[in-house]
Amino acid sequence: MTIDDYQPVMDLLALTSGVVIRTADSPEATTRYLERNPGLSFVAVERGKIVGCVMGSEDGRRGYLQHLAVAAASRHQGLGSRLVATCIDALGARGIHKSHVFVFRDNEAGCAFWENRGWDPRNDLALFTHIASDDPNA
Repeated sequence: MTIDDYQPVMDLLALTSGVVIRTADSPEATTRYLERNPGLSFVAVERGKIVGCVMGSEDGRRGYLQHLAVAAASRHQGLGSRLVATCIDALGARGIHKSHVFVFRDNEAGCAFWENRGWDPRNDLALFTHIASDDPNA
């Protein structure tokens, strides 16, 4: 994925139930994200159109996957699994062997996707958030 893919990826995410686009997904923020994590975000293209994406990052110890999405017409063909595997392989090449994904609890399809692929839900952690701006959607 490159920043040139930004608008088609955002369009895909906007059509994907369970995915929320926030201020932090602005073109500027996405540029920073991609520059900070080169080679960890991927798109799938069919007939010249982006039909899938996954954004990956790492902090030196752990990997993080965000915004996995596959167009409705391209689902149930293994594309999401291939995108995840590509991202995990790229993280592994950097020595990152444990990764996390955040999924809204009410996103039943998203939770089922990850659990069906052997990802373990964590019930031993609590997620805390601090927003250092007036934008609650940051």
